[in-house]
Amino acid sequence: MSTSVSCKNVGKIWAAGTPRAHEALRGVDLEVEDGEFVVLLGPSGCGKSTLLYLVAGLEEATSGEMSSFGQSITDPAPDRSLIFQETSLFPWLSVWQNVTFGLSLGSISDKERKEIATEVLTKVGLRAALDKRPHELSGGMRQRVAVARALAMEPKVLLMDEPFAALDVQTRAKMQDFLLDVWRDAKASVLFVTHHIDEAVALADRVVVFTSRPGTIKEIVPVNLPRPRDPFAPEAQDLRKHLTAILSEEVDKAFAEQEALA
Repeated sequence: MSTSVSCKNVGKIWAAGTPRAHEALRGVDLEVEDGEFVVLLGPSGCGKSTLLYLVAGLEEATSGEMSSFGQSITDPAPDRSLIFQETSLFPWLSVWQNVTFGLSLGSISDKERKEIATEVLTKVGLRAALDKRPHELSGGMRQRVAVARALAMEPKVLLMDEPFAALDVQTRAKMQDFLLDVWRDAKASVLFVTHHIDEAVALADRVVVFTSRPGTIKEIVPVNLPRPRDPFAPEAQDLRKHLTAILSEEVDKAFAEQEALA
């Protein structure tokens, strides 16, 4: 298998060289294989989202080397799509116009854009919402539109920053199942940020557990459970206990640091 994302000794200092400088990441070594689903798990402020921004090319690493399919990451690229916690849909555009907004910046005609939007919206079960506006959709439906917008660019790497955090428990579970279906069809690699151990167990091929800030990789835990996964299976329960144990110390450290800053 080829490597879709490679991070070698990656570090990031925000506001470097200023009195406000703080170190977000230190010495991160991680390789993501083509088609792999990797979940980043760790306490708040440990640099998980920062790593996504670096992989997306939206920010530059302070140290280390980053590449995607052997090419150095220096700028954003259409084969790496980032999906935020907030869907950031344009309220004045229809669903299909939102989905193909990135394509509208090129030379593709409206007719072609609508055809592409119809195809990807069908994949996410929202073909009937083609001409609706975002305010007419539920939170889960808007998040599916955000996924469809990413898929319209035919990415090789999907970067997802807590995309289901604002959803209720039942909708969140449905969206996890939906995402796994989309991932299997798209055959893209996924880097998925979450604070939720249950979500990590439900989704990941591997769980990358981060330390408190500055974020380093504490442990990489393989998830060798067949899909679809039974959350109540003894193996899943054991995995949750293991992840809880290795994460709890880092959460305590993060809380202590935040209290000291306050």
